[in-house]
Amino acid sequence: MSKNAVRELYAAGEPDYAVPPGETILEFLEESGMTQREFALRAGLSAKHLNQLVKGIVSLSPDVAERLENVTGIKARFWNRLEADYQSTRKRLREARDPVLFEDWCKSLPVRELIKRGQVPEEPSDKASRWDQLLAFFGVSSLDAWTELYEKPAAAFRQTKAFEAKVGAVAAWLRLGEVAAQAITCDPFDKRGLQSELPKLRSLTLLPPEQFEPELVKTCARNGVAVVFVKEITGSRACGATRWVSSNKAIVQLSLRYKTDDQFWFTVFHELGHVLMHGRQDVLVEPARTSGAEEPREVEADRFARDLLIPPKDAVRLGSLRSIASVSAFAKELGIAPGIVVGRLHHEKKWPHSWGNDLKRRFELVEEPV
Repeated sequence: MSKNAVRELYAAGEPDYAVPPGETILEFLEESGMTQREFALRAGLSAKHLNQLVKGIVSLSPDVAERLENVTGIKARFWNRLEADYQSTRKRLREARDPVLFEDWCKSLPVRELIKRGQVPEEPSDKASRWDQLLAFFGVSSLDAWTELYEKPAAAFRQTKAFEAKVGAVAAWLRLGEVAAQAITCDPFDKRGLQSELPKLRSLTLLPPEQFEPELVKTCARNGVAVVFVKEITGSRACGATRWVSSNKAIVQLSLRYKTDDQFWFTVFHELGHVLMHGRQDVLVEPARTSGAEEPREVEADRFARDLLIPPKDAVRLGSLRSIASVSAFAKELGIAPGIVVGRLHHEKKWPHSWGNDLKRRFELVEEPV
């Protein structure tokens, strides 16, 4: 939020949400093209401290305001005023909260798992502090904002085949993806560029995780897509998600739920299909299991992934594959991992699920701390 926008917000009267100074820091970063790492270095702050400032977890002290002035050129008194207004609004909103409503909200969230991942402190001083910590984690200042940004997409996902998914768990998992994506600097989205990279991305299926993961992230970032790996939160039951954080940056989030290469790569290209083919308004979350009627966009994304990995002109030969050797030769000819071919044969019931599993590679992707 720009300086003028913040001034207009507070001049208009008492807002129903608090705007942390970190929002202005983020806008400065976006406008200047500076990374959080460089900003922290210039301001003499640790990366962790800057991250907490951005999230509104720690207060912006007068000393930090002076440092921000040196880096941004915006006077320290402005930063101090932002902090004072933020704290004043938080206090007013806290006093107006419905304690029962907030208590129910806290119970719906995977707090213990967020503590384990270092997203919220272990011991809050009181319930109000825990509420503030959770609001700060989601980057919102009210339950209304949380409902609009996180509960509605999570609830829509729950109404699909993932009926056992917990809304709070899905919401927390989505937020973790947003936080992880903030650390990835992307060029503006380039649809043609991403399409031209698809053959290269497809060839990554032959590589082990320590080689394909950085290349996948780098190639997609070069075309405006932040690929993030966020371990599944218990109860989320999601294997992937796609959404846009701006008109020029999309997030493809992968949960690492599936450990075999066939399912992993199908999910990757399914999500990229959403990025290339579908609108930028909705959050699209993929359930862990699919069956029955599909939403049209999901059918299209499935077809995109299926035909990219094994084009229709080659898929007609799947029925003739009768041995491990024939599958390996077919995969080598196509330039993809043989486990992907086995997965397709299983999915189309051309092979029993007990056949060919030795060709599937299992792997663990190391999730960086968010």
